Amino acid sequence: MFLYIDPGTGSALFTIIIGIAATVVFAFQALYIKFKHAFSGGKAKHGAKNKFVIYAEDKRYYSLFKPVLEEFENRQIILLYLTSSKDDPVFFAGYQYIKPEYLGEKNKPFARLNFLSADFLLSTTPGLDVYQWKRSKLVKHYCHIFHSPEIALGYELYGIDYYDSVIVSASSHDRIFIRKLEEKRNLPKKNIITLGCPYLDEYAKKIEQIPNINDAFTVLISPTWGKSSLLSRFGEKLLDPLIETNWKVIIRPHPQSLKVEKEIIDLLSEKYKNNNNFIWDFESENIYSLNKADVMVSDFSGIILDYLFLCNKPVFYISNEIDFRPYDAIEIYNKQEDIWIFQQLSKYCIEINPHLLNELPSLIKEASVNADLKEKILKFKNEVWNYQGEAGKNITNFMIETTGKEVA
Repeated sequence: MFLYIDPGTGSALFTIIIGIAATVVFAFQALYIKFKHAFSGGKAKHGAKNKFVIYAEDKRYYSLFKPVLEEFENRQIILLYLTSSKDDPVFFAGYQYIKPEYLGEKNKPFARLNFLSADFLLSTTPGLDVYQWKRSKLVKHYCHIFHSPEIALGYELYGIDYYDSVIVSASSHDRIFIRKLEEKRNLPKKNIITLGCPYLDEYAKKIEQIPNINDAFTVLISPTWGKSSLLSRFGEKLLDPLIETNWKVIIRPHPQSLKVEKEIIDLLSEKYKNNNNFIWDFESENIYSLNKADVMVSDFSGIILDYLFLCNKPVFYISNEIDFRPYDAIEIYNKQEDIWIFQQLSKYCIEINPHLLNELPSLIKEASVNADLKEKILKFKNEVWNYQGEAGKNITNFMIETTGKEVA
């Protein structure tokens, strides 16, 4: 068994100290809440019972939840939307039945979440009951939804272990992987249900409304984060060959990179600051960069599937051995080739040997006119992206049905 270590904590010892401190703080908060509840005639905010709740740790997940929010709004069913972003788009959407609430940042949300009372809570945040976010005894059902169609390397250790149910986009590989984790860790079986991918539904509608602008040929560099990511491993070796072209290059780091790889981002930003063809994208939504790009270069990031399914254009991935140790994959897979996403990359994307990065521009030129590849990508999309356009309705039905069963 491996110890779950978040890259931002610095060490296991620091994590333990934080956990102990949080426990003490939450214990005092619990006493305060009970005291406040008793002297407010039972009307204290933390003691209020909510039927349906969504928690979004960042405003970038609004697009993931939007189809569900719209479905609740159309059915005139009240839903509490808790967010850790003060400028979350939910506050400006004009909903009548969606009740948004700002929880604060860093550790502040846990003071609310850990004592929440609800029948059903939906979230895409991993690590429930692993760190500061603890399961509340007053929440009847915790449901996790992935913010990518690919999950095997998406989360660190124990990311979804303590949820009651998991919503997935595709059924087969997700279900097999989760069941193997449960067996390995002697966990009770979750309800794994295929309901579609709401953020892809939302982005598919948005991308149709973005005007097509004839511009220079554009390459999107969009890696995952961590020591195995594209920017950390190759940096200048990847970007320098692209400088010699007249192409536009959009570099979109993973949002987590700004926390754990800021040094390399600052270094690269400084080096290429005078190159007008290099653009850094730190926006919360990736769709605008996806739409502009003629080709993507990545590693094993989930954004690869976004680009393939929404844009149907070529993706290059840099081959390299991945360090599995921070991820759930270490518990199940013996080698990289066993992992579903890498099996698909070899079929529908173009692999680049790290030693051939100097040849990247010529390889990109060849792939950009490959019609056969587009047909293969379309077939792959229809196999993996289940219930296209129906996720919001399906998830809402699941929330209502699950609540009815558990209340009954």
